[in-house]
Amino acid sequence: MRYEFTAEADAILRPVFDKEKVKKGTLRLEPGADRLTLLVGLGEKEKLNSATVREVFFAIPGELCKYEVDKALLEGLEDPALIAAAFEGLWMGNYVFSRYKKDELADKRLKVLAVQEVEGLKERLEESEGLMESADFTRYLVNSRAIDLYPETLAQLAKEELEPLGVEVEILGRDKAEELGLKAFLAVAEGSDKEPQVIVAKYTGAGDAPYGALIGKGLTYDSGGYDIKPGSGMFTMFGDMAGAATVLGAIRAVAASKLEKNVVAVVLACENMVDGSAYKNGDIISSHLGKTIEIESTDAEGRLTLADALSYTEEAFAPSYMVDVATLTGAVVVALGDVAAGAVTNNEELMKDVLAAADQADELIWEFPAYEAYKEQYKSKFADLKNTGGRGAGTITAGLFLGEFVKDTPWVHLDVAGVTYRSDKAKPPYPMGASGFGVHALYRLVKNRE
Repeated sequence: MRYEFTAEADAILRPVFDKEKVKKGTLRLEPGADRLTLLVGLGEKEKLNSATVREVFFAIPGELCKYEVDKALLEGLEDPALIAAAFEGLWMGNYVFSRYKKDELADKRLKVLAVQEVEGLKERLEESEGLMESADFTRYLVNSRAIDLYPETLAQLAKEELEPLGVEVEILGRDKAEELGLKAFLAVAEGSDKEPQVIVAKYTGAGDAPYGALIGKGLTYDSGGYDIKPGSGMFTMFGDMAGAATVLGAIRAVAASKLEKNVVAVVLACENMVDGSAYKNGDIISSHLGKTIEIESTDAEGRLTLADALSYTEEAFAPSYMVDVATLTGAVVVALGDVAAGAVTNNEELMKDVLAAADQADELIWEFPAYEAYKEQYKSKFADLKNTGGRGAGTITAGLFLGEFVKDTPWVHLDVAGVTYRSDKAKPPYPMGASGFGVHALYRLVKNRE
């Protein structure tokens, strides 16, 4: 999909702020119009915001498919931010993942949004286009199945997608990971015949300025290891690398907009599988930082890979801040459902910046408390730490466990397990399957940081 500055179109999209005529969120055809005209109920004009526009416009492509509209003209919105939100809503409503199944409506989908040019709109739409293309890249990665998307193919796709935009992508295999001392990561990878990969993507738009760092959980498949999941719990575990896909999408968006910022995305990618060499419950392993970890559950593997990713990134790049993104716990779904991501931090100023960026992106994030008392739950009698803290406060203890591998760098952990994938139906403004949640917020964070 794209945009054009023109008044020529097959149909008209006309916002309506009269709830008696068209209720908020409702789409109606205007009878007797010269051209196909879709009335779009947006509620009270004084209360209109980008989140509402994005959600309502998400439904429009499905409606327009009935009439085979190639180009639709948007009338009645003058604020560039709201027009951009409408464009993004249409884009996401148009999205279909077609790697494995043909899109039967491909020829009938909306192809162009026509708009009248106003000051500042071109820049906003260009930014939205880059964000939407980047979120589509994230969705493609998450929606792809583990038979096709494993560490080596994830690394190759990152390289192919990012390098043409000016992102330097370095890929390191098992031998280099061993040389770097990524012991916790390699313990998780040991049960798979897929080569683990360290993916480092660097965008340098600000000369010698320090990097910001985005770190993504890269489990391309998680069986649970010897603490094996039930079959139903494994079904969507091809998407356990959504954190990795999110940070790769975010750095793509930064590069597409040519932001004058430095940012590095780091992914330690592997599978958590079962064979004779796989790590086991009761094992004690080491880590990049040197701390020892007692394995209480092989299914708490993401925090092991992220522990090494965080300490490696801090040592290698001395970033000014770090944000990790992970589908880390089922506990966050119990706490927040599929509405919001959860967060834990060691730095309230960075947390404020993350929440401000999320607010700009209309992506919901809730900060959990990080009381010292929670740390007692993952203390071990035989090692420095255990890799679980029990059922209670599971999202908090998982986040605080990661914090044990961060020395001095401001850091925020985002647990996105409830918001990155929906297998049953779309939840506007996100399509069914992978949502792309987090790409926009991380882009805003990088853009806003001094």
